[in-house]
Amino acid sequence: MQTKHPTELLAYDAVKHAELVTHYCLYAQPNERIMLGGSTTALPLLSELHRTMLKAGARPALRLTYPGQDEDFAALASDAVLDNTHAADIEDVRGVDGFMRVILSEDLPEVDPKRRARLLAARAALQSARLGKKWSLTLYPTPHGAAKAGMTPEQYEDFVMRAMYLDRPDPLAAWGEVREKQARLIERIGQADRVQIQSANADLTLRVRGRTWANSDGKRNMPSGEIFTGPLEDSASGWVRFDIPATYQGVMVRGARLEFQDGKVVSATADEGQDTLLAALDTDPGARFLGELGIGTNDGIQQPSSNILFDEKIGGTVHLAVGRSYPETGGVNESAVHWDLITDLRQGGRLLLDGEVWQENGVFR
Repeated sequence: MQTKHPTELLAYDAVKHAELVTHYCLYAQPNERIMLGGSTTALPLLSELHRTMLKAGARPALRLTYPGQDEDFAALASDAVLDNTHAADIEDVRGVDGFMRVILSEDLPEVDPKRRARLLAARAALQSARLGKKWSLTLYPTPHGAAKAGMTPEQYEDFVMRAMYLDRPDPLAAWGEVREKQARLIERIGQADRVQIQSANADLTLRVRGRTWANSDGKRNMPSGEIFTGPLEDSASGWVRFDIPATYQGVMVRGARLEFQDGKVVSATADEGQDTLLAALDTDPGARFLGELGIGTNDGIQQPSSNILFDEKIGGTVHLAVGRSYPETGGVNESAVHWDLITDLRQGGRLLLDGEVWQENGVFR
């Protein structure tokens, strides 16, 4: 889908971004109440989203947070406040028709990973209240995000614009092409029972018979480019090392390695961030089981950018999420955690369906 970048870099355009999110991702309808949330750092995009939703006849409910707000909550709240979500917050979530969240990269204070995990567990009730409602998330590019990605701010803005096909005359049509491509992949993998991931970093088998594969075509994640499902909860067997770094609650985890027996993580190590990895897995019983198997298809994103929204879409990669399943896939794992971890198959890796090679070195057969 995505072509090589020309020498002229595209500047970020919040208006185009807001129009794509409002009309394509959320398809906001008249009188719908949409909870719109994000950091004050992302105000240029949030304000445009608010205006665009109003023009569409929707009722945006803006929820701003300051940088480090959740970290302050986790570090400073009393035990009673940390471990319990207020009923009013749950009712607020129940009273909306959809959710739009803007994420970004910021410098955040360090917090005890166990207290972070307690906060996340307490907010599981909010996750339950969101079930069945439409939602989407996207990213606002910042200089901090650019630095993490190893790019200049100008390069990063260009990277974000092109990843979302905002350089195209008709971005909606471009995402339609993504949908058709991924529908063909789903037609094949939907017939399979056993999926094997094999590489120098993985020897893992999962079963997916009876589960539904989702076509992630930019409606929920912008940008997107993946197909995913919830594997049978007791099926994961083997091991996998995630060679693309992943962030959890603001902490970078590198070289995470998980070993599975009967679907459960029985051993976990990491080259960096092991305490955070273990704290995430110990959040609740469901955090040690897989809630998602995802296959990245976006060949326009070729390198990690230290942001999961982009990195899990890299064509030729596979990601596995420990924790909560998406109910629409047929997955039934419950957890306050849903954390995607990525392994790269573009150099010597293979995906096998019921013993037959389906993808090799990142290329589908």
